[in-house]
Amino acid sequence: MKTVIKLEELGLFVLGIYLFSQLDYQWWWFLVWILVPDFSMLGYVINAKVGAFLYNIFHHRGIAVLVYILGCYLKLEAVQFIGVILFSHSSMDRIFGYGLKYETGFKYTHLGEIGK
Repeated sequence: MKTVIKLEELGLFVLGIYLFSQLDYQWWWFLVWILVPDFSMLGYVINAKVGAFLYNIFHHRGIAVLVYILGCYLKLEAVQFIGVILFSHSSMDRIFGYGLKYETGFKYTHLGEIGK
């Protein structure tokens, strides 16, 4: 089952790359910004509850899709770009087993415990 989930996430990551290709940005923008959502982990410096909340906001695909749709509706390519980056990053993380976080600590995710 884990292989099927990883393949699904890979497909969603490829979709994110396709959506990016429809925007008027050079490819290096994607490579530079794809890791930016991980700065949300800095919330763990405060505590696990704040860390999980911030991490989950920046890694929730539903929020990413809403941001992208808002950008399409408002015809703001920068907002579409943010949505694509959030979406693609979330899928990339899930390929590697990093899911949405529980408040009990960074390694406890909806995909299981990291490192097991």
